[in-house]
Amino acid sequence: MSAPPLRWETSAQPCNTTVSDRLPKEVATCLENCRYLHLATCSQNTPHVSLMNYTYLPSHPFPQSTLLPAGPAIIMTSNPSSKKTTNLISNPKVSLLVHDWTSSRPSTTNRDASPVAGPRSSLAAMLMQMNSTEMSSISATINGDAAVLEGGSVEERWCKRMHLENNTFDANAQPQDSSRLFGTSPEERRQDGGRESYIEDEDVRVVVVRIRDGRISDWKGGVKDWVIEPQGEREDLVNGVVAPNGGASLMQ
Repeated sequence: MSAPPLRWETSAQPCNTTVSDRLPKEVATCLENCRYLHLATCSQNTPHVSLMNYTYLPSHPFPQSTLLPAGPAIIMTSNPSSKKTTNLISNPKVSLLVHDWTSSRPSTTNRDASPVAGPRSSLAAMLMQMNSTEMSSISATINGDAAVLEGGSVEERWCKRMHLENNTFDANAQPQDSSRLFGTSPEERRQDGGRESYIEDEDVRVVVVRIRDGRISDWKGGVKDWVIEPQGEREDLVNGVVAPNGGASLMQ
């Protein structure tokens, strides 16, 4: 029997861990290009997942701030009375998932499904193959500590402005149309993608996630862990890679 086409890492423990003061390039690229991420919060051992607009901040202009982290961060906005907000206030540890996988679902061999679809054209098959092989690469799990910024602070106003600019799209662009799927109230069903309700509303709170570590999983089954550490804080590294006997485990 031939070997399976995919290679699965033994990933219960840290895998191929690297340490840096910045995100891995593929994770940063994914965050810069994706539209949404999944935010996982937990309270009293009950998890909760939300689909979120977000803005990735490699840095910020407040070096002396005690509200914003020194390293890379992710900002979102949230209704102060929402479940995710109450969860992260009681338990600030969160996980995020972002990926560049396409969302189209290929046909299956389920013969009970109806109606029966006709055979794909060669062009459709080629485009589906391109979607699967060219556009899909990684998913990244990001672990961090979330905080709700103080209302009215300079940092909060700046983050809201950055978040608004990052989530304002051309009215004729495709993301503008698809974003309407996530609005539920009359205001959110507008063609602003819910921007007025999610970002511009005076009552929304800015949530900042300080990135601690994460994991990259690729389509071949490969796994790589990474950790964000300020420069000069670790001595057990060789070219940015954790040495074999380099202290305690970095991934929790």
